[in-house]
Order: sequence, then structure tokens, then C-alpha cells
Amino acid sequence: MPESSLTHPRHDLIALGVQQPWAELILRGVKTIEVRSLTTQIRGPIYLYASKRTSTMPAAAEMIARQQLDLEPLPKGVLVGTVDILESRPCTPRDASAACVPPDLLVGKQAWVLSQPRRLPHLLEVRFLPYGVWFYPFQRKYRSA
Repeated sequence: MPESSLTHPRHDLIALGVQQPWAELILRGVKTIEVRSLTTQIRGPIYLYASKRTSTMPAAAEMIARQQLDLEPLPKGVLVGTVDILESRPCTPRDASAACVPPDLLVGKQAWVLSQPRRLPHLLEVRFLPYGVWFYPFQRKYRSA
């Protein structure tokens, strides 16, 4: 997966918190749909923040085994990359593979279609911790997401 060309943090980018192993799977281009309960108007590049907590979903354990991941060394509590959000739409059962979850977990959910995952050359510590789904990691800036 290509590394990001970011040499200096972009203060204008909003960040999305995602638990491991999902963040790693997004960076690898395996997970190309992020499943959320709400739609988003955000489009274009965003930071990908690997949450401090890991996913306890059975689907996460299945993907760890399938992708032969070692969960322990995966970064947590830092910005790990950037990814573009192309669209937000209702999930369909056909999204299961791209979302890395069983179809029954998609019912009534939104598919955030992702593209161009880029791993940061260095993990970035955040100045401000997440205060919701979206957050600005380097400044206090509120924007409707």
C-alpha cells in the first residue's frame, strides 16, 4: 500500500476513529467500506485514527485469522494514515465482503465507501483526543460532519 506523501501534519483534515483491526484492514485496502449508523457529508481525504480500544466483534476475530494479523503490535491511539471517503449510502448485502462483516450486520446501516488508503510514514500523536465520531487531531475546530 502506498505511503502518504504527508511530510507535515495537515491541520485542516478531520479524523475518524476506527478500532483495530479495522484500521489496519482499511490501510491494506481490504476493508473498503466503513459501516456506520449515520450518513456523512464528508468527502475526500480524512485522517484515520486507530482507537485505543480494539474491536471485540466476532467478525474482527475472523478477519484477524483470515488476514493472519497479529493484533498486539498494531498501533493504537495514534493517526495511522489517510483515506478518501467517496460516498455515503445505505448498505446492501453485497457490501459484506468490502465491509469485512456478515450481511446481517449491515441491516439499517450506512456504507461509507473508502478509497486511496495511505499509510503515514510515521505514526502521529494527536493533540486533542476524539470527542465523537469525528475530531480534529491538532486543533479545536468544530465542523458539522
